[in-house]
Amino acid sequence: MTSHTQPQGTTRAAAGGGDPVRAPETGTVPQRTKRAWILLALTLFVPGGAQVVAGDRRLGRAALRVTLTVWALAVVALVLFFVNRDLLIRIGANTWVLLGCIVALAGLAIGWAVLWVDTFRLLRLRLVAPGMRPLIAFASVLLLLVTSGALGYGAWAVNAGRSTLTSIFPPGQAIEPVDGRYNVLLMGGDAGEGRIGLRPDSIHVASVNAETGRTIIFSIPRNFQNARFTEDSPLWSAYPEGFSCGDECILNALYVDVMQSHQDLYPGAQDPGAEAMKDAAGGILGLEVQAYAMVDMAGFAQLIDAMGGVTVTSGGWTTYRGHRPDGQWGNAWWGPGTYTFNGEQALAFARSRHFSTDYSRIRRQQCIQSAMLAQFNPQTLIPRFQGILEAGEQIVETDLPGQQLGTFVSLASSGRSQSTGRLTIGAPDFGDQGDRFTTFPDFDLIHQRVGEMLSEDGTPQAAGAVPAPFLFVDAAAGILTAGTGNIDSQGADSDNPDDWPAPPPQPDGDPITEDWLMYLEDTGQTGLLEEAAKTNHLCVAGRG
Repeated sequence: MTSHTQPQGTTRAAAGGGDPVRAPETGTVPQRTKRAWILLALTLFVPGGAQVVAGDRRLGRAALRVTLTVWALAVVALVLFFVNRDLLIRIGANTWVLLGCIVALAGLAIGWAVLWVDTFRLLRLRLVAPGMRPLIAFASVLLLLVTSGALGYGAWAVNAGRSTLTSIFPPGQAIEPVDGRYNVLLMGGDAGEGRIGLRPDSIHVASVNAETGRTIIFSIPRNFQNARFTEDSPLWSAYPEGFSCGDECILNALYVDVMQSHQDLYPGAQDPGAEAMKDAAGGILGLEVQAYAMVDMAGFAQLIDAMGGVTVTSGGWTTYRGHRPDGQWGNAWWGPGTYTFNGEQALAFARSRHFSTDYSRIRRQQCIQSAMLAQFNPQTLIPRFQGILEAGEQIVETDLPGQQLGTFVSLASSGRSQSTGRLTIGAPDFGDQGDRFTTFPDFDLIHQRVGEMLSEDGTPQAAGAVPAPFLFVDAAAGILTAGTGNIDSQGADSDNPDDWPAPPPQPDGDPITEDWLMYLEDTGQTGLLEEAAKTNHLCVAGRG
């Protein structure tokens, strides 16, 4: 009798006569190995698919319904991104939507992990090729960690962002646009060396078009005197002639004075000093300032450090406190060129006022703000997300209502692609330094110039009414920053370093050096130092 021997896998397949996908023991070893890789691919790309073809069909169908729902939402979001991006931003910035995202992401992370564990059970590793077992097991664990881990991290990140936003933006009634514009005062608060209390050294009122998002920034020098207030301000009872007591009554001192002596004028206010600054800024510009945001300049440095620094290109010599060329501590200098500043250096660059003007200081502050805004991108945010959120939560105080965050973010997104107007209430937009416009301001002229800029933007002021400002909000990090962009206003310098004038030389024509500047200071030649620093208002974000 003749005996025929067949391969073991073939014998089992013939004997079992089953489906090698649902019954892998009926297939050959190559079939079982291929099956294992297919099940992993299904769980990766079509979660639930492996269970439908090889396991618990009820579990698989439930998972597939979830998968199809997620795909549908992703398609809707993609369509909105191209068709109605503003609506998508508003939805995504809503705190209740963010809460739903947190729950959904956490649920998806757990559900996908369950599917991976079940898929690993279905693989039946003992039936695949011995040499492939370690590789398939490693791939299973890796894919579980990558997919469920990514969703879990996403839930944590959204929760951290939502917590930061809700801590920064208080609940409250929505603010309505006035004459087609939103209104926010942005201040950089600085306790400063040798000062009593906080003083807002950086004072900007930004006016945003509620339809187009185009922004106009009005910068008020900190040493502005004889400030007026809005018509209905309670400050008139304390300062009947306005804030006008001489050199002590510069604008940034109003905050401290109100906090120390007149908090009762704003009962129930979160920050009476900030409310007073809103009334003063509104009176100076002839605008109704609807909200404010205060940035702690000391914490500003922490935020920049969390971002990994900021890069700017400077067109002039700027002094800061540091080691001089002779090694002694005193006024050191940054020359023209490109710098990547850490937080402390960026703050010193923005604050520097020695041998310079308030206009130059304002321009450098705006340059640092522009650099920060330019660096709020995925490459910056993702690896430093937690540090940026922590810094942002600590440095920002605002009364902007949280329920309108989506509106503000949407307008900010629209405004990024448009030119930004800018007007400084002082030299050089109103005379030169010798005219002392900030000491003896012409309010009628200020209101006229402000009104002209608003009219040119398609939102003229109504008779007896006043529009106002806005603030760019980076919701991804919970940070507020003054609007920046392509500048087209009066008094603004080109953002192209190739168009900048050359820095002034020494009287004999030689280039300026740090040693020469040190010699000038030691010999009291202030005029030459001011001449050397006269181009330090020239600054642009990045490498120019």
